[in-house]
Amino acid sequence: MHEPIAAVPASSPRLTSLDQFRGYTMVGMILVNYLGAYKEVTPRLFRHTNDYCSYADTIMPHFFFAVGFAMRLSLGKRIEAGGKMPWGRAIRRILGLALVAIVWYSITDLSDIIKQFQTKPTGVVLHTLFKGLYFQTLMHIAATSLWILPVIATSWKTRLGYTVMSALIHFLISWWFNFAWVQSSPGGIDGGPLGFFSWAIPTLSGTIACDTVRTWGQGAARKLTFAGLGVMLFGWALSNGTVLYNVPPGQDEAMVAAQAASSAADRFPIDPKKFSSDPVVPTWDRIKSWDGTLVEPPFVPPPDFHHRRLNYWMMSQRTCNLSYTIFSAGLSLLVYAIFLVICDGMHFRLGLFRTLGTNSLAAYVLHDVAIWIVSPFVVRNSRSVALVLAGYVVVTLLVYGACRFLEWKKWYLRV
Repeated sequence: MHEPIAAVPASSPRLTSLDQFRGYTMVGMILVNYLGAYKEVTPRLFRHTNDYCSYADTIMPHFFFAVGFAMRLSLGKRIEAGGKMPWGRAIRRILGLALVAIVWYSITDLSDIIKQFQTKPTGVVLHTLFKGLYFQTLMHIAATSLWILPVIATSWKTRLGYTVMSALIHFLISWWFNFAWVQSSPGGIDGGPLGFFSWAIPTLSGTIACDTVRTWGQGAARKLTFAGLGVMLFGWALSNGTVLYNVPPGQDEAMVAAQAASSAADRFPIDPKKFSSDPVVPTWDRIKSWDGTLVEPPFVPPPDFHHRRLNYWMMSQRTCNLSYTIFSAGLSLLVYAIFLVICDGMHFRLGLFRTLGTNSLAAYVLHDVAIWIVSPFVVRNSRSVALVLAGYVVVTLLVYGACRFLEWKKWYLRV
């Protein structure tokens, strides 16, 4: 059964906080995607290193949170207006986004795709494309939206149960094969094609946040803040499993030799110098040898793989593991609560956030174009912080200018 969704107050046809939150996410995306190419001058906190949750790793979960919030909001209104779930329209919209993802990611890497088809069997190329290139942000959003669609209009308890079920499925398939498969060559991106089971966590968190805001208005900020802190703490607690994979002093070479022999027989061999042979479910001996050490605080980098083998419990956007998506979902709740207070409560807003937030799909596509335009003028391995930051400002202004034109024409492309 569908749960009645409270009406949005007539005086607030749009939630300013949602547009501003989405705009902040777009600005953050441009920042980390641009700076990621300049490792010489970019601090680790602003790069994806796939061994802890950096600032860069918080941006993509914000996308999913906003998508879940917007889906619940828009479909709720349509159910109220028509009395039934608009399945056809919702599915067409999701499939359309998936098509946009395939077309756009093909365009961005067209020369390499053509070369692959000329030199490799068709089946191998398609496997590589769908495992990695095509399953980036837009395709992950489409797959996750389709996965949660059956419960989008149900009660919050049903959606919470669906979230738990999705998390369990992700853990089980990771134990079965998916963790090693995503890490093995050719590598997957952001959890690979089955990452939607874990991406459902921040997305469904967004739907529950939507209910909270529509019921309590600005008073929801306190509830979202405490919920966010609690979810973040739970995600961090799960990540403590990573310390079980600390390498005892003097045992590095012996462990590598043993793991190399083990991984050679696996269907999806992964680098034994970096990964444990039991990366998802630790052995009993590993559990018994725990010395009481706790994992580092959030946003503090861990030791390198020589001192801690990469594993499922280590927060990682590449593996899209549970500790990462749960912690990030809590952070999204907390950050959105701040926007709710500042934007809907204090009526403060930034034009930059509004423009990018109301045209998020256009901004996503345009930021790639802007980076292509600016990059030739900024040496890839430049050590000039000023030059790199100037390039970022230009990229952001190009995206903003194009989206501002679309806004002026009242043309909107949202994820």
